[in-house]
Amino acid sequence: MNLVKQKKPAKSIQKGALAVLLILSVISSLFFVNHNASFYDETIAEVTQTKLLQKEQVTDEFQNRDTIYHQELTAKILNGNEKGRIIQLQHTYTASGGFDDAYHEGNKLFVKKNVENQFDITSMKRDHLLLGVVWLLILILIFVGRKQGVLSLLSLVINMGIIAWIIQSYTNWDDYLIPLCMLGCVLFTVTSLTLVNGWNEKTFTAILATLVGTFISFGIAVFVLWLTKENGMRYEELQFITRPYKTLFFAGLLVASLGAVMDIAITMSSSLFGLYEKNPHISIKQLAKSGREIGKDIMGPMTNILFFVYVSGSIPMMMLFFKNHATFTYTLSTNLTLEIVRALVGGLGIVLTIPISLFIVLFFIKRKQVKQ
Repeated sequence: MNLVKQKKPAKSIQKGALAVLLILSVISSLFFVNHNASFYDETIAEVTQTKLLQKEQVTDEFQNRDTIYHQELTAKILNGNEKGRIIQLQHTYTASGGFDDAYHEGNKLFVKKNVENQFDITSMKRDHLLLGVVWLLILILIFVGRKQGVLSLLSLVINMGIIAWIIQSYTNWDDYLIPLCMLGCVLFTVTSLTLVNGWNEKTFTAILATLVGTFISFGIAVFVLWLTKENGMRYEELQFITRPYKTLFFAGLLVASLGAVMDIAITMSSSLFGLYEKNPHISIKQLAKSGREIGKDIMGPMTNILFFVYVSGSIPMMMLFFKNHATFTYTLSTNLTLEIVRALVGGLGIVLTIPISLFIVLFFIKRKQVKQ
């Protein structure tokens, strides 16, 4: 009894120490990004004072009205040879804020000298905002998911490393992007599912179902696009890429469908193995019926989620097209073609993964029942 009582305070001390370490990490990292100007090669200036000079109403050729504001900024250079120098900056922004921002005291700006030896603003320093969002994600994962949250975070970091490796490898091997992404899909799946769920039959079946469902849906998509000679596909948004844009689109198509397929596979695997563990004498027929019901319940929501995720990214551009009086059909065909294809391929992967997962899980459970 004494040993049991002593273990609880020890665990509490460990949790407290980890919490303190986490808090210190958040504070120190946020302090660093707010005082790291000396680590940048570009000149950074902090706005100390703002003054609104004038504003004017403008109307473009399409009769769209907007207000233009002219700002004068006083700023202090934070790095480089001219550190500490006070400079004056001119800035113009619009009320709509489509391509510009109003600057305020405390903002840190990247500046460079022009031909007249005056400073111009190039962009705003936002690394502290990015770090804040990252820490918010980390804290939510840790406090909500506990151990599973930490493991999910670890798998996310590893997967980011895998993506960086694929991109770096592609710069050296231009003709091997699709094989690299296929290998990446295998690594993503194994890493994510193994870290979060451990290595067991449930994880193995989910990995197998994920890979089979992803590659089959990708193969069907490639075959259909080849059969239709890609009629109706609009690659305009990718044509600024210096690499073969069709290859990049197909590689993105493969990786994009992986997430939804993986979610379906682990849901089916966990649910059916959970039913079997609670009732080892359940019949294969009953498990199959339960699996079909689970598949029906998750198929619709996941397919709709995919559609909304892909289409939502095109909404700002569509609004810009509509604002400039582009026709409805032209706007949709130009901005949504690729997104709809991605959503359809992901939805196809979801639909295919349900019976694939069901078949694989029932195969392994049936084997276990025969051994018993």
